[in-house]
Amino acid sequence: MNKFFSFAIVLILICSITADDVFTSQSGNKYSTNRLIVKLQPQKEMPKSELIKNVHHLFLQTYVVYTSDLHALEDVLQKSENVNSIERDFHSERKDLARNVTTIRESEVASPFNDPRVGSLWSFADAGENGISVNKVYQEKSTKPQSEIIVAVVDTGVDVNHEDLRNVVWNNPGEIAGNGIDDDQNGYIDDINGINTLVRDKDGKATVDVSDTHSHGTHVSGTIAAQQNNSTGVAGIASKVKIMAIRTVPNASDEKDVDVVEAFMYAAKNGAKIINCSFGKAHNEGGNVVAEAIDFIGKEYGVLVVAAAGNSSQNIDIRPTYPASFTSENLLVVASTTSRGAMSYFSNYGKKGVDIAAPGSSIFSTVPRNRYSSMSGTSMASPTVAGVAAEVLANNPSLDPVALKSILMNSVTKVSAFSSKVVSGGRIDLKKALIAAKAQQK
Repeated sequence: MNKFFSFAIVLILICSITADDVFTSQSGNKYSTNRLIVKLQPQKEMPKSELIKNVHHLFLQTYVVYTSDLHALEDVLQKSENVNSIERDFHSERKDLARNVTTIRESEVASPFNDPRVGSLWSFADAGENGISVNKVYQEKSTKPQSEIIVAVVDTGVDVNHEDLRNVVWNNPGEIAGNGIDDDQNGYIDDINGINTLVRDKDGKATVDVSDTHSHGTHVSGTIAAQQNNSTGVAGIASKVKIMAIRTVPNASDEKDVDVVEAFMYAAKNGAKIINCSFGKAHNEGGNVVAEAIDFIGKEYGVLVVAAAGNSSQNIDIRPTYPASFTSENLLVVASTTSRGAMSYFSNYGKKGVDIAAPGSSIFSTVPRNRYSSMSGTSMASPTVAGVAAEVLANNPSLDPVALKSILMNSVTKVSAFSSKVVSGGRIDLKKALIAAKAQQK
């Protein structure tokens, strides 16, 4: 969402099909010149045209069509009875998404973890101390995961070799590393830890280098799943979880709709039950493909999408931001709170459009090359909720995404000042959510 990254690292991506020119619409929004999103009528096929270079299926009747002449192809497709709708592949505006922080509050509460820097995780404190009760849950041994949960981090990539993440990174069980073969026939060659939708081959297929050249995605991943009790670094919120790394957000955060949808579809088809989205844009340009994809993966694959509310200090009920402002029953939107219990000054809010609040200011976590750093943003609040969701789901694997969302929202620690800011009126609480989920399963 707005103001993702606190610093920029220049990355030059050399690739064939995605190194396209960018046009700017009359409204000022940029879009790719070499691909369209095409939704066909039921039971209909893609019209034939010399302007179509490649076609990739996304979901249902929705496809990505590559072309060398976008505007001419638009005219052709608009005249076809086979076509339901056409969307351009709009970019998000370039922006920062998270803020580096130099000061952090050390927790004075005894920790159940042996990770040496876990004292920096103020959010692990009890609900009465403005935290989310992580320490208490593990001290009381009240979490007993039954299933391992895959969480897809759709972001700037992940440092899969980080000392605190390498043992919690998802490995594709159907793929043999480095053999140049699509062993599991899922459409991607050597996708061991995930995919990279930013760099594509000559046919427009996503590649598989998920390295994080920024830090955002690695930081998000650590909040969710940094290995617990390995006498190293910090600890993640979830104890039985794997991180699926999907690089879809450029370092300047100007992600595109096609890349987002492909990331969602890959995650869902390959077993992720939670997707974290610490990104977004202020304009939707009337497109429906991302919203339809969120609905589809919820209904067909049982996926809960957790999204940051954005960092513009605004009411998104009045000034929407996306994907947070899409209305889907399996989309959970998160505002940010501080260690003092207030809503973070930068956080977006909305009595109708933002579901829940979670710690997002001065969050300490992993960053590339075995380092650690503190950042602030709803980008950090979203993975806090994703981590709680993963732990609750691991304890109660039969929960569908709608039921899981309901439990998380109905078990919050109420904060009077949040009653007009978020739907649930409170801050997420791991202990209360586990108790509520257990009660519902009886």
